[in-house]
Amino acid sequence: MFERVLIANRGEIACRVIRACKELGIKTVAIHSEVDRESMHVKLADKAICVGNASASESYLNIPSIIAAAEISGADAIHPGYGFLAENTYFAEVCETCGLKFIGPSKKVIEQMGNKITAIKLMKKSGIPVIPGSEGPVNINDPKIFTVAKKIGYPIIIKASTGGGGRGMRMVVSDETLQNSIVMAQTEAKSVFGNSDVYMEKYIEEPHHIEFQILADKYGKISYLPERDCSIQRRHQKLLEESPSPLISDALRKKIGKTAKNAASSIKYTTVGTVEFLLDKKNNFYFMEMNTRIQVEHPVTEMLTGIDIVKEQIKLAAGEKLSVDSEKIKIAGHAIECRINAEDPDRDFIPSPGKIGKLFLPGGPGIRLDTHVYSGYTILPFYDSLIVKIIALGKNRKETIVKMQKALEEVEIEDIKNTSSLHIKIMANEEFRSGRITTAFLSKHIFRKQ
Repeated sequence: MFERVLIANRGEIACRVIRACKELGIKTVAIHSEVDRESMHVKLADKAICVGNASASESYLNIPSIIAAAEISGADAIHPGYGFLAENTYFAEVCETCGLKFIGPSKKVIEQMGNKITAIKLMKKSGIPVIPGSEGPVNINDPKIFTVAKKIGYPIIIKASTGGGGRGMRMVVSDETLQNSIVMAQTEAKSVFGNSDVYMEKYIEEPHHIEFQILADKYGKISYLPERDCSIQRRHQKLLEESPSPLISDALRKKIGKTAKNAASSIKYTTVGTVEFLLDKKNNFYFMEMNTRIQVEHPVTEMLTGIDIVKEQIKLAAGEKLSVDSEKIKIAGHAIECRINAEDPDRDFIPSPGKIGKLFLPGGPGIRLDTHVYSGYTILPFYDSLIVKIIALGKNRKETIVKMQKALEEVEIEDIKNTSSLHIKIMANEEFRSGRITTAFLSKHIFRKQ
């Protein structure tokens, strides 16, 4: 096992990793920017080191400073959390070169799955169902793009080959807007991800977004955990997750789960990752992408299964054998996670940074909070706007929705606009309560009058 782990991240995920390390008897090192000295993760860690200025590029993305901090502090491993450098192939390679264990899969796998075009080709080759699309990158100088689009069948979607979060994506319904949409997607992809490659695939209308958590050791054993339904999204950004999905039967769960396991096995995946699928109206499912890191929404699975995914991730990275068996996991109850962000949902989700005044967060049986904020803490404009993740667990979905609704009604975050009111509306919505949810839910049932 590792003696000392440096957490190359901030906010609630850094706090989450620090707590997992402490339970495993591992010393922790936090890094922070100059403006992040008062962040909770800095207070929780055994040691904290400033790695640069406020800008993420000068701090949390500053690889030389982070490696130097690891060497100075005597860390023998680095946990990247999610975001920032979590899926950065170069960072994983530098860690390895410097004798630091990168807590994640190999740099080769990160590179393969980080490029969606490559990932889709690999999955298709391994017999994993993929969405019909172009065989590689597309551009407006290729005269065959209209033929390819016609073969796929409109509507289609243009996607950036790297990155995520809905950036570098454009939906196209006809030849007339195809070229312009490609150029717009390329421009955004280049600006955000530094790579202008885009590809085409069939646009699945009103799908369900289903993902499976994968755990894998270096000895070839792989297990999958019950699915998460991430269909409640705004502009391809997840807002709420639940497990199990209200739309998945036991038979379909086993079928997709084994497919996710095969996908991971085909690339010799290790540690923790997530295989994401789109499920259409006829229950056909298609590989979408694989995230080679811990997910923001991992607590919803932890609540449902009782498995500490972060501790498992650390142990697997340290070379321990996987003790989790998919066939022995029993689903007992239902879990829902709501992400509360410092954004104003009544003003097109404009960010709401600033100092938190009075703060009251919910509690009680079946309620978990993952957060890094406290009364007097300042939400900074430089980083992610996540304030707290509220996770509720009940005997069934109906009970969990009631628990979550009551928990959300208790939330008080003074002086900071936040999205708790939006989640209250979602919990009260009859379509949501019935389980009839797709990625179009918010636009059809919450924002349709706006």
